[in-house]
Amino acid sequence: MNAEPVVQARNARLQLSGKDILDGIDLVLFSGEVLALVGPNGAGKSTLLAALCGDVRLDSGSIEIHGVELGQWQVKDLARLRSVQLQDSKVSFSFSADDVVRMGRAPWVGTRFEDHDEAVIGAATASAETTALSDRNYPTLSGGEKSRVAFARVLAQETPVILLDEPTAAMDIRYQELVLARARDRAAAGAAVVVVLHDLSLAAAYADRIVLLDAGRVHASGSPRDVLQSQILSDVYRHPVTVMELPGSGGLAVVPLRPHRQNLMALQEDPV
Repeated sequence: MNAEPVVQARNARLQLSGKDILDGIDLVLFSGEVLALVGPNGAGKSTLLAALCGDVRLDSGSIEIHGVELGQWQVKDLARLRSVQLQDSKVSFSFSADDVVRMGRAPWVGTRFEDHDEAVIGAATASAETTALSDRNYPTLSGGEKSRVAFARVLAQETPVILLDEPTAAMDIRYQELVLARARDRAAAGAAVVVVLHDLSLAAAYADRIVLLDAGRVHASGSPRDVLQSQILSDVYRHPVTVMELPGSGGLAVVPLRPHRQNLMALQEDPV
């Protein structure tokens, strides 16, 4: 991991309707790592990601890429530096899935990299397993299929910074694992990846570091084992949680405790 951060948030603050959405957040992202943003609904995860990609302007503080504030980058240069997958990947017209993936190559039009468009697009669609969807009308795809096509677009953009907002939310188990494995592959190749996740077990499996947000603040930050602890998670999510070791893998599984199930099991064991 490089010593100098690729992306850095310094004392990021944002208020909406008088409420602190981001309350003094500091964050660094390095090449070669996957950083997961986790936390309960309304914690500020998606807003922070939007600030990192430049879609939201902070009230105070700064976001930097390679030491340069976000607002100082030219739009075309920024598009060659970072790619973004938002939660709701809408398109305004009835593009095909192939058209959407090709949008990822737009920043490279007129450069020497344009010569590789077809190879890059083919590799991206194969990697995201969307080749069979290429001729389909994008608006007619299922939520999970749209997310995979949007992820293929991100891969096709070939940027050193990748920002993903709940990319697996609409996906089944197979594609959740596939997309995050591909994100890890990009990190292994040198990219800096930020991913917003609700599934804490996925964060444990694929993230190098985790930032746990609560009420617009960083509640905990560190390795998965540092952050994903039962007491920390129970406090932040306001629900009892247990963290278990997965036999044979050395990984972690985060499981909410369900008192009604425990009561049911007790009744079954001791029938009246």
